[in-house]
Amino acid sequence: MLRFESDYTEGCIPQILERLQRINFEKNPGYGTDEICESAKMKIRKACNCPDAEIYFLVGGTQTNSTVLDGLLQKYEAVIAPKTGHIACHEAGAIEDSGHKVIELPEQNGKLLPETLQNYAQTFFGDVNNQHMPQPAAVYISLPTEYGTLYTAAELKEIRKICDTYNLKLFVDGARLGYGLAAQNNDITLEILSQNADAFYIGGTKVGALFGEAVVFPKPGSVPHFFTLIKQHGALLAKGWLLGVQFDELFTDDLYFKIAKNAVILADKMESAFINKGYKTFISSPTNQKFIILENSKMKELEKSVTFSFWEKYDENHTVVRFATSWATKEDDVNKLIELI
Repeated sequence: MLRFESDYTEGCIPQILERLQRINFEKNPGYGTDEICESAKMKIRKACNCPDAEIYFLVGGTQTNSTVLDGLLQKYEAVIAPKTGHIACHEAGAIEDSGHKVIELPEQNGKLLPETLQNYAQTFFGDVNNQHMPQPAAVYISLPTEYGTLYTAAELKEIRKICDTYNLKLFVDGARLGYGLAAQNNDITLEILSQNADAFYIGGTKVGALFGEAVVFPKPGSVPHFFTLIKQHGALLAKGWLLGVQFDELFTDDLYFKIAKNAVILADKMESAFINKGYKTFISSPTNQKFIILENSKMKELEKSVTFSFWEKYDENHTVVRFATSWATKEDDVNKLIELI
């Protein structure tokens, strides 16, 4: 069975397993206070060109989104997100469970456009009765989006400008950040993210790690007592060095970016094959997620040999499905898929 349903079907890069084996009997202090975590943080700060950034390691994406937003927001405050954003539709109400409303705004190809945000903010803050409403205090976007699309640097900076005008924090979900940074024609870097976001995270779970996400606060002190908040959310790993090791390896010799590039190259090859064989794409995605419109009969046929994700019904006879490559996808598997389509 060929598996293309997600980018977290494999374990981790071999370097991580080898390092874990080497240090298995070493004794380290807990909760991320060890030298390995500090080494990983230094490497990430260098990659971001942000020497003063505060960095914390958490285990998973939903946990990270919930903890960071709970730190950025007061009890009465809400977060703005595109309606297809992960926190809006794929996290089982985790943000609302922490007491913060998710204000869903229309999106275009998964993106919250600057003009949409501007119109909403202008209307809300111009309403004399807004004190009766949840107070928007943060904006959530993801890079890449749920549809594998990317914000441009100009769009990111425009969103930042709007956030500054209305005193909104900007948080960027980077669960698949590596694949966005590696995409052709992407013009956003870790440095640009650091210059424009109040907080973002570098996804490891989907980009080469066994598990783990690295939260970056470019400005120190952005969330006082964030360490304690992590603990309160049940998100503080006692054996914190297990997270540190993974990011220390991922950010050695640009490995994070190299393995992400491999996934994007193979995804592009796969998409080109679909198009050359007469299939239509649902949306243009430059990252590792490709959205293909399949005839239902062809979908049933492929399901016998290939796993992929249902995305949405296109019409009575067609379905939109997602094929995802990962850091570990082999070209041979892509070639086998191409033979089947």
